[in-house]
Amino acid sequence: MLNPDILHRDFTAEPFWWEAYRPVAGELTELPREVRVAIVGGGYAGLATALELARHGIAAAVLEAQAPGAGASTRNGGAVSGGVNIGKSFSGKSVTIDGARAARLLADAADAFALVDRLIREEQIECFWETKGRFVAAWTSAHFEAQRRRLSLLNAAAQSGAYMVPREQQREEIASDYYHGGMVVERSGKLHPALYYKGLLDACRRREVPVCANAAVRQITPAAPGWRLETSRGTVVAGDVVIATNGYTGDLTPSLERRIVPIASHIIATEELPSELARSLIPKGRTLSDTRRVLCYYRMSPDGRRMIFGGRARFTQVAAAVSARVLYRYMTARFPQLHGVKVTHAWTGNTAFTLDALPHMGENNGLHFCLGCNGSGVAMMTYLGWQTARKIAGMANAACSFDTPDFPDHRLYSGNPWFLPAVGGWYRLRDRMDRLFA
Repeated sequence: MLNPDILHRDFTAEPFWWEAYRPVAGELTELPREVRVAIVGGGYAGLATALELARHGIAAAVLEAQAPGAGASTRNGGAVSGGVNIGKSFSGKSVTIDGARAARLLADAADAFALVDRLIREEQIECFWETKGRFVAAWTSAHFEAQRRRLSLLNAAAQSGAYMVPREQQREEIASDYYHGGMVVERSGKLHPALYYKGLLDACRRREVPVCANAAVRQITPAAPGWRLETSRGTVVAGDVVIATNGYTGDLTPSLERRIVPIASHIIATEELPSELARSLIPKGRTLSDTRRVLCYYRMSPDGRRMIFGGRARFTQVAAAVSARVLYRYMTARFPQLHGVKVTHAWTGNTAFTLDALPHMGENNGLHFCLGCNGSGVAMMTYLGWQTARKIAGMANAACSFDTPDFPDHRLYSGNPWFLPAVGGWYRLRDRMDRLFA
């Protein structure tokens, strides 16, 4: 039975990342009365949109309901993929996509990875950026073979540098016999998500982009030739509006709300581990994820001393003490050597899945949007924001495979994911059955 002291001694129910950078509203930036582009949502997508618009000399303002960065942009695991998750639904299974289209999507996902790398270098963002790759562990031997079948497409379209690692060699990647081998994706990396966010925020402020905290947008109405936005701090008139709310999309835009399924992602951080143990867990310093329907993902902290372990402890928001117990059980099943290690931080944030498992940008009822990270928020939301800005700026080469009129909804879904607890239970059962019959 789990010792309660493991979770509750010095337990902090907020992100470990906030030890380095904590989102604060600070002195409130004055709300502009008029602006060329108003951006609703101040996460990665919103800041990337504003930053690229500023490069093109287009005035924009970011309207954030809370402190800038209070949402998933400073709460995620900090893994940055080069396309490995494109088309992967919240069930953990890949959605079937036409071969030619899949290649285009993967190529754009590879461009998203390159964009993050370029922004970090150009803006001199100190965020512990490392490109040591990812190990995607196979839950069963059948999952291993499914990965093998996808290998050539990943390498051809996304330049992933991917290769298979059989079970007898997996201890080169992870100090565990829990999985059935897996796939290494060399073109993958990790960073400190809160410091990356801070770097984007600083870059916007250097360009005098108004990033307005505590400015929740309550209503958007047409006001020829643009839009009127009623916020908690006053009214803004804009020529264009970008919706960049991702996992926090609500009834401000009901047509977009019913296209987004917000899934809670929960994470824990351990206390500092003994040096030898810490070095042994993930020998090559990669990020890790697995092929279960109830996904887990994990990595070491930037200083290499703590395990940062995340996953679908529940598919909905629950108290940190509840999610921490579930994640602790998942973590120690993979790493029995971590039994007795204390958890110091536990937190959650919303990720945004779509009904076709793909990120989307485009226009809806005249509003621009960039939504649906599907678990790849660092790269994809940065990229979709950047591409949305280029589209508004009229760049001739701004075509993006994620910009399509086909953003599916469902007549039985209004934006309230009431079904997620049942889905989570079904997926956990399916995972157990897969393993039992493997």
